[in-house]
Amino acid sequence: MRPRARPAMSGFPPPPSGPLEDAPPAPANPRSANVRSNGSAGRGYDRVPPHSLEAEVSVLGAALLSRNAASEAIEVLEPEHFYRNAHRTVFEGVRDLLAAGEPIDTVTLTEWLARRDRLDEVGGPAALHDLTVAVPTAANAAYYARIVRERALLRRLIDAGTEVAKLGYEATEDAETVVDRAESIIYDVAQSSTTADYAKLGDLLNESFEQIEKLAEQNSEVTGLSTGFDDLDRLTAGLQPQNLIILAARPAMGKSSLSLGIAQFVTVKLRRPAIIFSLEMSKLEIVNRMLSSEARIDSSKLRTGRLEDTDWRKLGDALGALSEAPLFIDDTPSISLMEIRAKCRRLKQKHGLDLVIVDYLQLMQSHKRTDSRQQEVSEISRGMKMLAKELDVPVMALSQLSRQPESRTDKRPQLADLRESGSIEQDADIVSFIYRDEVYDEDSPDKGIAELIVAKHRNGATGVVKLAFLNHLTKFANLARGSGGAPGGGGAGGMPTPM
Repeated sequence: MRPRARPAMSGFPPPPSGPLEDAPPAPANPRSANVRSNGSAGRGYDRVPPHSLEAEVSVLGAALLSRNAASEAIEVLEPEHFYRNAHRTVFEGVRDLLAAGEPIDTVTLTEWLARRDRLDEVGGPAALHDLTVAVPTAANAAYYARIVRERALLRRLIDAGTEVAKLGYEATEDAETVVDRAESIIYDVAQSSTTADYAKLGDLLNESFEQIEKLAEQNSEVTGLSTGFDDLDRLTAGLQPQNLIILAARPAMGKSSLSLGIAQFVTVKLRRPAIIFSLEMSKLEIVNRMLSSEARIDSSKLRTGRLEDTDWRKLGDALGALSEAPLFIDDTPSISLMEIRAKCRRLKQKHGLDLVIVDYLQLMQSHKRTDSRQQEVSEISRGMKMLAKELDVPVMALSQLSRQPESRTDKRPQLADLRESGSIEQDADIVSFIYRDEVYDEDSPDKGIAELIVAKHRNGATGVVKLAFLNHLTKFANLARGSGGAPGGGGAGGMPTPM
């Protein structure tokens, strides 16, 4: 048979000579070519989308010449990454043959296509032969595959931009909802550019052993993000990625103080980035509380500015420690879930993000207005859980409790006390309550002691952790184990220990 000429290899579609030279596929958004504005925003939509026919032909040709090359290509490519429809069909065949353990060459691929009546889609056996002739070398298959994937990502970005423009032109919802949807579209494109690679078992075993050694040296049972409260970490193994943690209490129990203590430990001691969305306190109020806690200076002194010489020195040391902490604070009032999600996405991409704290859930606004506040809070709590999964970080949401505990003899909170929405309990991985007996009884024998009641723990045990509460610092601390101390965290006679 007379050998066919080497196919044209320009970066743009060559003159048609068969199905492998078919017309470019329609954009992902079929209306993209019709989007225009009154200015120049629509300019450029009729240009040929980014692609590399040379890379597509080379990666397919390499796959037909080398099984290793086929494996390398399949690791990073999907059929939709190819610009040419015919190339997508060829790649589907290569992938199926590899999965079935069959040989991969022009003969087996021709048979695969013929059995499915798809041989004409690619131009017949001669077109498959052209692919093997055109490839410079099968050794560079992984490099060719990366080029194909990069061009596909650029095309997807163009389609995403077109879809965003369409959202703006044809907006049927409020602007805030449109912005959130637009950001989600771009974020999805960014996420699709990352792929997880395989790892050899031996390497994973070494990494696992090193981690076990480190934990043994630290004598720690924490597998997640440490809170700085030892007994809480023992009970929960730390704050786990993708978990929604609800911290609920009646007013004046110390919800904000406890969450600030955790944020301070995570960012100052562990140097892990975190963000606090404070819907109740201002940024400066939060900073003053953190200064009081870090410097161990009575908070009333900071409010009045009446500091002694030793206090100024402590304050200077605290400023130095806190100034390097990767903690971000947002005090936007009545912030919506969409705003929180957008800000967290940007923060994670720019600085990294390991913990999100929202203070508090009932002050948030839903972008959907409903007649039922219960439905609105339910939507917010579900969104919080989805945010934790999307960002792969623990999300701690503070929640107000109803007045029900105050009508009982035992005023310790229960799951039924969660205000306005039973779905909070369903969505949460951990639900914990703060109880301080001294709030109800000034002569309580447990003055200065707080109970952190872990009432729900989806993946672990529940229980009660006792903490010290330093009222003059508005701060929680570990409670040293003393006489009468329970395994869960020290007894009434214990003394506070620094985190």
